[in-house]
Amino acid sequence: MTPALELCELHKRFGNTEIIRGISLAVRAGERIAVIGPNGAGKSTLFNLVSGRYAPSGGKVFLQGKRIDGMRPFAINRLGLARSFQITSLFSQLSVFDNLRCAVLWSLGYRYTVWRRLSGLADANTRAGQLMDRLGLGHKRDELVKHLTYAEQRALEIGVTVAGGASVILLDEPTSGMSHSETTRFIALIREVTAGKTLLTVEHDMGVVFELADRIAVLVHGELLAFDTPQAVRANPAVQDAYLGLMKTAGLKRVGR
Repeated sequence: MTPALELCELHKRFGNTEIIRGISLAVRAGERIAVIGPNGAGKSTLFNLVSGRYAPSGGKVFLQGKRIDGMRPFAINRLGLARSFQITSLFSQLSVFDNLRCAVLWSLGYRYTVWRRLSGLADANTRAGQLMDRLGLGHKRDELVKHLTYAEQRALEIGVTVAGGASVILLDEPTSGMSHSETTRFIALIREVTAGKTLLTVEHDMGVVFELADRIAVLVHGELLAFDTPQAVRANPAVQDAYLGLMKTAGLKRVGR
């Protein structure tokens, strides 16, 4: 089967500094992959290469078998890949409902039309409302985003990311800054709204990683040290030495980037 996402000998240099060094991996459709590694490992750079924010210095990226490296981010998004960022990026002066409605318009075929009233777009209104309820934000429908709690904004950010119907979702540290109880609820939310989709997440909370991931990609100094199941990664001596330490449990401590 064609991988949902495939990286082939991917490289990225900034001047004389090589950040990503020949990473190759293939992600199956519907898999949930966690990308972990110590500070400076290249995790965010890798996401930026996949999503089109950076062009690679070498290698190839394939989305559903189509080569996308070097394409603009909006073009990659329209092929079925969406991502969130570490810093929440929402329309703070708009309501929860309006943020979601904006996010669904393109996938429903509405382009740059200025003479239509949004209130008359029944399909967009319905889809936005359904997604809002799945996010647990139905009671915040008309609340301005700037008045939401941090956890509510992060939930909305994920909702906006998946609203366009992308089949491959990239989440960059989705639980960063959350309490333990918020993180627990957020794991369940991520599972629900990304069900049936391919998920890649950069995450520093090992509890989240082992709870959510089908496989874990371990990056060290821009190289792929391991790409395997959580159990195999946990038992890998090279990973223990380079990143996880002598971890004897699934790990609930937080590890910095």
